[in-house]
Amino acid sequence: MMLNYKFAMICCPLFVMLVAMLHPSLGEQVEPQPLILKYHNGPLLKGRITVNLLWYGSFNPIQRSIIVDFINSLTTSPKAPLPSVASWWKTIENYKRGGSSTIVVGKQIMHQRYALGKNLKGTHLVSLASVFKYAPNAVNIIFTAEEVTVEGFCGRCGTHGSIRSVRRRNRIPYIWVGNSETQCPGQCAWPFHQPIYGPQTPPLVAPNGDIGVDGIIINLATLLAGTVTNPFNTGYFQGPPTAPLEAVSACTGVFGSGAYPGYPGRVIWNRATGASYNAHGVNGRKYLLPAMWDPQTKGCRTLL
Repeated sequence: MMLNYKFAMICCPLFVMLVAMLHPSLGEQVEPQPLILKYHNGPLLKGRITVNLLWYGSFNPIQRSIIVDFINSLTTSPKAPLPSVASWWKTIENYKRGGSSTIVVGKQIMHQRYALGKNLKGTHLVSLASVFKYAPNAVNIIFTAEEVTVEGFCGRCGTHGSIRSVRRRNRIPYIWVGNSETQCPGQCAWPFHQPIYGPQTPPLVAPNGDIGVDGIIINLATLLAGTVTNPFNTGYFQGPPTAPLEAVSACTGVFGSGAYPGYPGRVIWNRATGASYNAHGVNGRKYLLPAMWDPQTKGCRTLL
């Protein structure tokens, strides 16, 4: 397999925080510019999409179940209380040339012996994404545990891109997301951790009691939406193709209505646990999901 193209990083919420450092109330006083994600005439993913999962490092069964339940919630939780993960994902259907999609979990591989070491580079991620055999309409997802460092981790939190099969000449989308509990949580796990810059508002309590994994959910949601609406860098995005703003990364730092730099917006607060969330999933799970750009309203759509 070989790398097909480079995809840019997730736009970390800390970018928004830096703006707030210059003027803490800027988000409330300045009218936002129109946000338009241009369609670049390329294919989008739709229909039945299989996601293969590779767990690199030490993920315990509870951590894995939180993430797998989230993936299953995308399209198999229509009966979950509103707002739901499925209702959040349904916005994808508004993208031209896209359509409804069913996300199913495919193969899972455990890599607990650190075959490539504990310090990974971009080429290592490509190698790990290539472990799965080619399958049409599949996305290979790599999760790295908190003890595994990845080159450029703090500047991107996760990435998506594609690999190309030399023999078949097919492009296969892939995603990498890392556990940031001990690596840059102020950048990659906000708003569950105090930010390193910007307004120092109290962090929210993670809905599943795991800052690293609940941070993974936020970044995974961002990257899944970006992968489906811009799998090969020819779909929906704004800006240069090497650093695009996509379906969710265009709405950085927004989790509910009324959001502004340093404040994630309106969310649901669980009085018993103190946890904050905005979406219900399968098996009684609760998640905090970022806003997604809606082509119909030309704005960032929140669940609350």
